[in-house]
Amino acid sequence: MEEKKKTIFLVDDDSDYLFQLKHHITKFGFDVVTADSQKEAEKMLETFKPHLAIFDLMMENDDSGFILSYKMRQRYPEVPIIIATAVASETGISFDLQSESERRWIKADLYLEKGIRPDQLQREINKLLKL
Repeated sequence: MEEKKKTIFLVDDDSDYLFQLKHHITKFGFDVVTADSQKEAEKMLETFKPHLAIFDLMMENDDSGFILSYKMRQRYPEVPIIIATAVASETGISFDLQSESERRWIKADLYLEKGIRPDQLQREINKLLKL
C-alpha cells in the first residue's frame, strides 16, 4: 500500500508568491493546502493538521506569522513551522532563531528570507520532516 503524501500548509497574502511556492512544493511530491490570510489560516487550523507549515510574517498584521506560529504550537506542538518573509529587505529588521530566547518567543523551527531557491527549500522541508 502506498504511503500517503505529507501535506504542507502555506499561508501568504501575496497570491503570486503563494502560487509559485505551491507549484514548487507540489513538484517536490507533497500535497499543498493554502490560505491567503491569518484569519483564514486560523479557521482552517481548527480542523486541519498539516505535516509542516510555512507562514508569511506580515499579512493583515505585522506579526501574523508569529501569531499563527504561536497558535499552531498550542494546537499541534509537534508540527514543524517555517517563517518565510521579506521583512528584512522591506524594513531592515532581521530575525533569526539562533538563540534560545528567540526560539522561545518566535515559536518557529526555521526562519527563511523570501527568494530562497527551490532546491534549498526542498532540503529544509525534508530536514524538518526527517525524510
